Amino acid sequence: MGLPCFLVAEVGLNHNGDLELAKKTIDAAAAAGADSVKFQNYVTEDFILDRSLTYEYISQGQTVVESQYDMFKRCELSQDDLLLLKNYCDEKSVIFHSTPTGPEGIQALVDIGTPLMKNGSDYLTHLPVIRAMGNTNLPTVLSTGMATLNEVDEAVRTFRDTGNDQLILLHCTSSYPTPPEDVHLRKIPALAAAFDCPVGLSDHTAGIAAALGAVTLGACWIEKHFTLDRNLPGPDHRFSSNPEEFHELSTAVRTLEKCLGTSVITPTPSEALGRRAFRLSCVYAKAFSSGHVLSASDLVFKRPGEGVPPAHAYLLTGRTLNRDVEAGKLVQLEDLQ
Repeated sequence: MGLPCFLVAEVGLNHNGDLELAKKTIDAAAAAGADSVKFQNYVTEDFILDRSLTYEYISQGQTVVESQYDMFKRCELSQDDLLLLKNYCDEKSVIFHSTPTGPEGIQALVDIGTPLMKNGSDYLTHLPVIRAMGNTNLPTVLSTGMATLNEVDEAVRTFRDTGNDQLILLHCTSSYPTPPEDVHLRKIPALAAAFDCPVGLSDHTAGIAAALGAVTLGACWIEKHFTLDRNLPGPDHRFSSNPEEFHELSTAVRTLEKCLGTSVITPTPSEALGRRAFRLSCVYAKAFSSGHVLSASDLVFKRPGEGVPPAHAYLLTGRTLNRDVEAGKLVQLEDLQ
């Protein structure tokens, strides 16, 4: 709590199986203000057996229908690939992390020194994977797209049963891109209250409005798909943030965090001069002689605010002046008997 919101550029499949493109994407994400760059070290056979399953998406303005197996297979990352990307992220001072799909993938990330785990929404009900993540004793992020409250509860209980309490939940809507009416940012404080843990947003909307709204509601983590160019071929580039948009997001989030500030009701340091310049004081409506007894009509309220405030004018009425006073002068307690 109290830390800056963690900003994640989700590369996912957007490296297109090209490690040079992946490295250029890391460069751009780091320059755009990302704290971390996320990849996916899945094994396609872990979740696809039926090679006739297809996926339809829009790429470069065209509708594409292709085999899910082929789409995922061409973007698989080997252990050597993971190490190369982890080391490159280290050089660029951004955190590398990834989403595995099985115990071998989890161990691969542990072996290269990945500092945290991320479980995707599609694997929220894969409790053995969540348990294995918990057993790493690493901070772990669980996305909750498509989930019921009971499913989230079962996943959280499974993770915590390992003794690992380093859990972050991500509110997520698993539609690509997500229409605004399906975002439901109010789920963020609801999840935080229900499971007593930090909550962030896995954001699949166009633009940055949802992410900024999430930060105002207490999100500690923003994950957004990231691409060098929305016109690159592939299923996710079209709805991903490009470097310009992600930089706009990171700049806006850091400004917003300053704006959120504290809930303590007290003047800020920058308001100190304003209290004097803009607030009102009790002022004599006209000149009065010593011995005059003040009435309410003898007082008016004018700037500056360094005298008796209008709220305390009732303390002045009925008091007797012990000296002559001029019109327009601030009432001083020394003027009164």
